[in-house]
Amino acid sequence: MSELKIERIDVFQVDLPYSGGVYRLSGGREYRSFDATIVRITTQTGLEGWGESTPFGSTYIASHALGVRSGIAEIAPHLIGLDPRRVDRINDAMDGALVGHLHAKTALDVACWDVFGKSVGLPVCELLGGRTDVKMPVISSIYMGEPEDMRKRVAEHRAMGYISHSVKIGGEPAVDAARITAALADKQPGEFFIVDANGGMTVETALRMLRLLPHGLDFVLEAPCATWRECVSLRRRTDVPIIFDELATDDASIVQLVAEDAAEGIGLKISKNGGLTRGRRHRDICVAAGYTVSVQETTGSDIAFAAIVHLGQTVPERYLRCVLESRDIVSLKTADGPFDVIEGRVVAPDTPGLGVVPRLEVLGEPVASYD
Repeated sequence: MSELKIERIDVFQVDLPYSGGVYRLSGGREYRSFDATIVRITTQTGLEGWGESTPFGSTYIASHALGVRSGIAEIAPHLIGLDPRRVDRINDAMDGALVGHLHAKTALDVACWDVFGKSVGLPVCELLGGRTDVKMPVISSIYMGEPEDMRKRVAEHRAMGYISHSVKIGGEPAVDAARITAALADKQPGEFFIVDANGGMTVETALRMLRLLPHGLDFVLEAPCATWRECVSLRRRTDVPIIFDELATDDASIVQLVAEDAAEGIGLKISKNGGLTRGRRHRDICVAAGYTVSVQETTGSDIAFAAIVHLGQTVPERYLRCVLESRDIVSLKTADGPFDVIEGRVVAPDTPGLGVVPRLEVLGEPVASYD
């Protein structure tokens, strides 16, 4: 294998307006725009790799956009001269330079995978273990609102071809029950629903809400409570399948999840889990445990979506629930590539690397560079 070294790292900042105006989560959280950090890694041969990390504001998990760029400033000088194809060694170097801060490491890690794929002429999914033949269902993201409005937005996404939906809740129990009932009122055969509280319920309010639901509604409950203890306590009291998201962030938490039999699956959001290298490991732990996986992102533009698609394409069909169409959440296009969603499904392209060509006129000039 001929020598390949990281020669330069450029960092770009882009504001991604929310496509629906105001995105509402439990606890009164509102988001109108998302601060994206996009990274370009250039090798001494001129080969380029791209990655993205876009936190869902600063009140979703312990991450924020300024922290992404500050973390990269700590890490980037330690990566100059390293071979980007040695992704585990890259992650060792990042961990040696900065403890934690997985959201800051994601864009760098993904960019290294992009270089790796281009250097050997293979799509990233082949390097992550090999593509499946699955046409992956994409999932919508339905923000919390009035029940009939949520029903309308589910119908609009259904008309666009979506067959999976993530419905947000996390308020008063009776209203949340009405939101779920309305969102699932027109459920079609084969549709999959995640009801996501984003940690907004207590065990008490969750139990009250579940008891108010009509019998037989088919959904999984994601991130019902803010703490590990509360989620496990709720799981012991209900037969509704529970998915961990905000609490499933790193190797230790995924292992603990399995050891405590705390859920039926995870929402694997690449940036909060540290990138594709760690995401690959979390995928394998979950598959070994028989857990289902939804491959997602906190949010993000075209580059983030490409990473979602490549990792999702490696999850066996039995365990893959859906991938998040993060591009639907934002109104700005940052890159081009063959990632068309057809009849609610998407497949990874055959082009080398991630398969994206960034729009440099959208990214503008780098806000930081390291060489």
